[in-house]
Amino acid sequence: MAISDLSKAIVTGATSGIGAATVKALAGDGFDVLALGRREDRLSALSAEVGCKTLSGDVRNIEALSDELDAFEADVLVNNAGVGHGIDGIAGINPDAIQDAFDINVVAPIQLTAHLLVGMKRRSRGHIVNIGSIAGLHTLFSAVYGGTKSALHRFSQNLRTELRGTGIRVTEICPGRVTTEFYQVAKGDTETLQKMGATEIREMQPADVADAIMFALKAPAHVNIATIEMLPTEQAVGGVNLVPTR
Repeated sequence: MAISDLSKAIVTGATSGIGAATVKALAGDGFDVLALGRREDRLSALSAEVGCKTLSGDVRNIEALSDELDAFEADVLVNNAGVGHGIDGIAGINPDAIQDAFDINVVAPIQLTAHLLVGMKRRSRGHIVNIGSIAGLHTLFSAVYGGTKSALHRFSQNLRTELRGTGIRVTEICPGRVTTEFYQVAKGDTETLQKMGATEIREMQPADVADAIMFALKAPAHVNIATIEMLPTEQAVGGVNLVPTR
């Protein structure tokens, strides 16, 4: 399987940040892209810009989206949708925020992957790309967020083993700090989140992560880029007083 054999991609969390950048990169490479997100105005703007198809909906409700997802027949899935709830700490966190974090960061990508793999296996081609975090690879601040991304990491590792012999590849991209709306939409203490989001370092941009995704997709058929850990040059795990995030 080469990238020329892959032609149809679904990207979740497509209305901003890494998701929107990935849609643009895929569309620019000739992919037929289905951008999935909840903000219809942003989906419309993205479609007008790059010509992608759009699907408005909540990744936590795969059943409501199943007809459109099945009809699209994707051979690439980028599980990008995610939230940073609890990144500021677990003490006093609202139970609903914990549930949302696991539903969106863990359950939704697993359910969507399970749903789309039926068609991928039938067509004998496919590539699953999970957007994780360095918080899922290392012992860092944030028990809730790091816990969700650790679960996604183990899912990616085990899924790759489960799919051996099918020709379907699995890649996990684990970024550090990226300039996105991450802190603005996370649930937690507003003042703490604002302080955590402020940094003077040169952060990675969403397009940098999209480039890593395209690199993995373009690898030769006999090569699976399993895990990519990427950080801003000025960020190092355990070496800088910065909270690493997706």
